[in-house]
Amino acid sequence: MSLALATLLYEWRRYMAAVVALAFSGLLVLAQVGMFVGIGKGFTAQIDRARADIMVLGPGAKALFGGPSGLPRRMIPLVYSHPEVTQVAPLDGSGGRFQNILTPEAQAKMEARAKKGGKDGGKGGADRKTEFVNVTVIDAIPGYVTVPTDYTQSMVEALRRPYAVAVDQTALKRLGVKKGDKAIYNGKTINIAVVTTGYPNIIQPTLVMSRDTLRMLGEADTGQRVGPLMVQIRDPARAEIVAAQLNKKADGKFRAWTRQELADANSSAMLDDQIIGIMLGFSAFLGLLIGVAITWQTLRGAIMANIKEFASLRALGVSMGDLRNIVMELSFWVGIVGVGAAGLLTWLVTLLASAGGVPMYFPPVLIIIVAVFLVLIAILSGFLSLGILKNSQPADLLR
Repeated sequence: MSLALATLLYEWRRYMAAVVALAFSGLLVLAQVGMFVGIGKGFTAQIDRARADIMVLGPGAKALFGGPSGLPRRMIPLVYSHPEVTQVAPLDGSGGRFQNILTPEAQAKMEARAKKGGKDGGKGGADRKTEFVNVTVIDAIPGYVTVPTDYTQSMVEALRRPYAVAVDQTALKRLGVKKGDKAIYNGKTINIAVVTTGYPNIIQPTLVMSRDTLRMLGEADTGQRVGPLMVQIRDPARAEIVAAQLNKKADGKFRAWTRQELADANSSAMLDDQIIGIMLGFSAFLGLLIGVAITWQTLRGAIMANIKEFASLRALGVSMGDLRNIVMELSFWVGIVGVGAAGLLTWLVTLLASAGGVPMYFPPVLIIIVAVFLVLIAILSGFLSLGILKNSQPADLLR
């Protein structure tokens, strides 16, 4: 075990402030990125978990969020003509006003509270919910390309019934409904037949229904353009090859993406947003200032506290260069411990966010960047602390 690592282990209290500063600097960046990317993942969860191996978007789309993602309906036969394609289905959706329907008992309680609270109803209106919701569709056929992989056969069968919809468990309280309840969507009665897990949307609640139900509601897209196409092929391992072949066949009329390629593009699109970029840049700058300032002062104080030990090493013939190497190695290990602490804090925050229905997702590349960022902060702080070694004069041991 090196002297620097042994010093950190046996005198860890002296360096705890530096570790905590690094941990919170990392948390500051990771939490914001995780939240923004997680929100995007909440929008695309149904696509990310679908059985589609390839997504076909409009030629100008850079991601599902950026540019025109739809394309002409006549492109469907062109995609189908590839010999390895087995299923093609367009995404469809809508949106509108959602209202819950109170049970007679709840209605009676609300009216009683309204009379007690006055004409405005006091707290009586708290039981009635009105929200604007997004609507996405699946084809209610087990194993179909638009059906997410975590949907069971019973869930698909339930959504096959007319006017049946699915709601994520995180949206139940917000919408004021539970499984089996009836509600009103754009003036028509629907039934909450399925409750899903893992499809949160903190901006607007989402209803999932069959394509037939959307058609019966009069909101199905029957025009000349359709949404992005979900494509399933015989061998998922050949997705990149088939996507390239489809792009060559398209001649610029559309662009085929592998599912992972599109997921990465969606995450990048969220981070490339100007406002999000400014917020993340400011967080990184603030984390740098906090991390360097506190870590520098902590290392400086710890070295000063051990200055007699460093003077003893010089008296034994250890060169100043070797002492500097010890300090830099010590800074490196402080950075490594800080990375571990940042990971632990981020994990705890993720658990709290999940309990509150806030999705978080951390791209692996970003985790690596933040880890390197924290280690560099620690090394920079150690470099700034090297000047204190000038006080390690062997003559001071005689005082």
